[in-house]
Amino acid sequence: MTIFHFTGIKGSGMSSLAQILFDSGETVQGSDVETYYFTEQPLRDRNIKILNFDANNIQPGMTVIAGNAFPDSHPEIVKAKELGVEVIRYHKFLGDYIKKFISIAITGAHGKTSTTGLMSHVVGGYKPTSYLIGDGTGSGKVDASYFVMEACEYRRHFLAYHPDYAIMTNIDFDHPDYFSSVEDVFSAFQELASQVKKAIIACGDDEYLKQIHANVPVIYYGMGEGNDFVAKNIEKSTEGTHFEVYVRNEYYDRFFIPLYGDHAILNSLAVIALCHYEGIPANIIKERLTTYGGVKRRFTETKIGNNVLVDDYAHHPTEITATIQSARQKYPDREIVAIFQPHTFSRTEAFLEQFASSLKQADAVYLCEIFSSAREKNGNLSINDLAAIIEGSEVIRTETIDQLLKHKNAVFLFMGAGDVHKFQEAFEAILQRGA
Repeated sequence: MTIFHFTGIKGSGMSSLAQILFDSGETVQGSDVETYYFTEQPLRDRNIKILNFDANNIQPGMTVIAGNAFPDSHPEIVKAKELGVEVIRYHKFLGDYIKKFISIAITGAHGKTSTTGLMSHVVGGYKPTSYLIGDGTGSGKVDASYFVMEACEYRRHFLAYHPDYAIMTNIDFDHPDYFSSVEDVFSAFQELASQVKKAIIACGDDEYLKQIHANVPVIYYGMGEGNDFVAKNIEKSTEGTHFEVYVRNEYYDRFFIPLYGDHAILNSLAVIALCHYEGIPANIIKERLTTYGGVKRRFTETKIGNNVLVDDYAHHPTEITATIQSARQKYPDREIVAIFQPHTFSRTEAFLEQFASSLKQADAVYLCEIFSSAREKNGNLSINDLAAIIEGSEVIRTETIDQLLKHKNAVFLFMGAGDVHKFQEAFEAILQRGA
């Protein structure tokens, strides 16, 4: 039996894929650095062997799946090639693997992870479904009919895939360390569109997605008239959101989601449109939407006393706005306190004004030092440049986290793609001592 060895198994996509193969009956192991990452917990729950990087991990007869963060000069990859062991890059392996299923690739500048989680939950109520979510969650079903996956546009990685369906949530300028402009991002999505086999489900409220051309049907969803699937008569409450769906101007059904914000309605519409196209009954869609529990690091709540602490991956101005909007819907009478850690210097510099504008929608703003990435250790600015254009904002450190105590009965939004969790953990410790 082949042993699949993952070089860089703690990577979010790598961890998810390892879980899928393990669940599907394959023998799986992997290696990485010793540092703990939240993506490794599902691996440990399955007792998947996690080793430290070492060339001696590689043995004849294995198949090595290599994370894209590791060059061909990595000792394990060098050893594999010396032994004649097959080495496959993560995206190439995944692109080949999904050919066994009805594949649904979910992509977009924002909303990929949330929509992938929601899609896999709903479709999984109809037929066995394997899924790969970018938060490090994966699940494989031996008898799976569908494969739902998050497909990231960064470095055009998603061009390794030729899915049956592509869900395109939006096009926005991000990853300024790679993409030169929003037009460059669009060109990547346009290239993916040409690789889709059955249909594209795209948000018609997005000005760029309306320009997508493909050799398969493009089905549009959104709030605006003129879309194929339109949400109308929207009712927002502290419990969630009710809305009606019209398909090409004809009433289809009424749905409820225990989710908040306009982006959650749009994500749900994408799922409804795909299910409608696949002939999944409305009663299954409705039931599954109401039982969805969310994904990791997307408006994940912790309540201590009268305080609500929210952990959210929001690291782009559009996502910050969506997170604050969700908090205002769910907690309309509470003070909204934003604690934001920018992720990468290049993104902070490219979106400095937009970050300020989105954060100003909160009632109070605290800023953490910019989180550098493995690709980018420093830049041309500091967190003080952002603080200077947000009146009343304060720069905060874990040692000064007690500043937050002046906000009573508040909703604290800890946002960022770095290690903002350490600020939340420090604040939780103080609250627990006072509880």
